[in-house]
Amino acid sequence: MVAEPDAGAGSEDRKPQSDEARSAFTPPAGVEQPAPPEEEHPTSEFAVPEGLATEPPAEQEGSAFAVPSTYSAKQSPPAFTPAHGMPMVRLPADAPWQDRMRTMLRLPVGDRPVPETRKEDEGGPAVPRVLDLTLRIGELLLAGGEGAEDVEAAMFAICRSYGLDRCEPTVTFTLLSITYQPSLVDDPVTANRTVRRRGTDYTRLAAVYQLLADINADEHDVSTEEAYRRLAEIRRNRHPYPGWVLTTAAGVLAGAASVLLGGDLTVFLVAALGAVLGDRLAWLCAGRGLPEFYQFLVAAMPPAAMGVLLTLLHADLRPSAVITGGLFALIPGRALVAAVQDGLTGFYITASARLLEVGYFFVAIVVGVLSVLYVAVQFDAELNPEGALSPVERPVVQILAAMVLCATFAILLQQSRGTVLFATLNGGVAWVVYASIAVTADGSAVMATAVAAGLVGLFGQLIARYHHTSSLPYVTAAIGPLLPGSATYFGVLAIAQNNLDQGFTSLAKAAALALAIAIGVNLGSELARLFMQAPGAAAARRAAKRTRGF
Repeated sequence: MVAEPDAGAGSEDRKPQSDEARSAFTPPAGVEQPAPPEEEHPTSEFAVPEGLATEPPAEQEGSAFAVPSTYSAKQSPPAFTPAHGMPMVRLPADAPWQDRMRTMLRLPVGDRPVPETRKEDEGGPAVPRVLDLTLRIGELLLAGGEGAEDVEAAMFAICRSYGLDRCEPTVTFTLLSITYQPSLVDDPVTANRTVRRRGTDYTRLAAVYQLLADINADEHDVSTEEAYRRLAEIRRNRHPYPGWVLTTAAGVLAGAASVLLGGDLTVFLVAALGAVLGDRLAWLCAGRGLPEFYQFLVAAMPPAAMGVLLTLLHADLRPSAVITGGLFALIPGRALVAAVQDGLTGFYITASARLLEVGYFFVAIVVGVLSVLYVAVQFDAELNPEGALSPVERPVVQILAAMVLCATFAILLQQSRGTVLFATLNGGVAWVVYASIAVTADGSAVMATAVAAGLVGLFGQLIARYHHTSSLPYVTAAIGPLLPGSATYFGVLAIAQNNLDQGFTSLAKAAALALAIAIGVNLGSELARLFMQAPGAAAARRAAKRTRGF
């Protein structure tokens, strides 16, 4: 008989486990135990999540990608809008539009206030027509001798008046360009125009500024069609003075300059005759299509020949005054002032091109006079520069001669008759200041020139802003008596007599006087803005391009 197993022992092994010992969620035997829940892993909230790599190790010392040793995150500039917000740019409407537009140009595109009104229909302005109109007006301004910053301000003012606020004008010596981008996601539209011909007509320049003032004024609603019509009229207008008046003005200018340097009536007539001959020869060369370099070279030869003729005839006159008087109408004073102004305002490419142009003209004048003087030296002409350096003090006569010089210079610049009087008075004041410092007080000629030119720029800028026009008609002719004609002539004469050291020293003095004129005029123009209402405290007139080289 087989024995049965013990029921008590087997039942204990086959006894089902409790719910705590055997849960429905417990994996069966042979299945991998799952990882414990995330909350059972005490981790830091700053731990790097899975899938993200930690920062790479610091670059080795001296590496191009290493953080500078002087850089600190605590000292870094703020990358976001500060808590107090960004200051809002406010431009008062009664401030001159030149200053408002110049201030706008020196602000980033995102910081410029959006124009409130548009002078076109609700559909928006015709972008290509506005850009073309802007380029055509800018071409007239640049060809008329305006500085690059003033041309950019005018171009920006036109675009902004017609609602194109996100535009960037660019001005170089021979190329105008403007780019308009409606938004950051739209394609930009760019147009450019080349300046091939330059001419001096300040009457036309004043008409262009009147058109600009009407476009920017709130009380005028100038459409693009009307602006095109007025621009065509400005281009068709004839010069205010005929050719024979310009030639006569050149002769009177040379005669007045010779009297300014101590000449009498005979010297006046001889210098005027030499300048008239030089002007006619220059017109003949221009009609034949010769470059301006040869026009200046030919125009400088007749005055020098007249001075040499007086020397060979042993006339008791001042041949140096005759030659110097003929040079006053040839020295490119306005081009030099514009070149220095462009350099001071940060337009270095345009300034370099203008200075190179002035250098070519100056070399042409030197070559023309030097050729005649070299021939005179071969014929034993007694050209003595020492006797011509003695100053002659005739205050009343010299003041009148300086004013006549300025008036004839204004006629040569094709100024309107309303601006000739002020330019004449401004030039007379400049000569009184110069003579008081350089002659009466026996001071430095360079300092006297800079001070007198500064007053010319100051008064010219103030009266120009009062009439809402360009300052060129009130400034260019007024610096005529300050031009370095004597230093140029004496330098050329010394070179012709084989005194190279003395000659180059005198030419360097002429260059210093010319730079003193340019810097003085620019400084006077900047000082004039101090007397005007600023275009807003938050939009202060910043430095042109950079600050202290950075």
